[in-house]
Amino acid sequence: MATEGIVGIFMETRNYGATAAFWESLGFTNDFETDHHSGQWTHPNGGPYVFVAERLDGPLSTCPMMWVNDAAAFAPSRTPDYEQQWAPEHWGVLAAAVRDPDGRQVLLQAPLPEGMAAPNADEHHAEKYGS
Repeated sequence: MATEGIVGIFMETRNYGATAAFWESLGFTNDFETDHHSGQWTHPNGGPYVFVAERLDGPLSTCPMMWVNDAAAFAPSRTPDYEQQWAPEHWGVLAAAVRDPDGRQVLLQAPLPEGMAAPNADEHHAEKYGS
């Protein structure tokens, strides 16, 4: 099984407020914001969402987010180059990161398996971003 296609774009920024205002000016509406300077934006006419996350240090990344219906059955015709294996995320999905042939990151998301819990959001954010 492969993906269901692009469902969103993940975008890091140095200033969440300014970036959120930019997407709003383009007609996107805020679906939700977190308490750690990130949020999801969608366009009323459809299409992929934009998930914006503030990152104050290190290089910024922008990458597509693909949906997989079942992580255990994920088996694309080409063996993926995993940067990060499937793991539960605080927003209630399994997530993995693979690299394309040029080394660019592509994010994958799948439903959490029955009985698996998502990690605590505050602990996850502190571990990943140090704040």
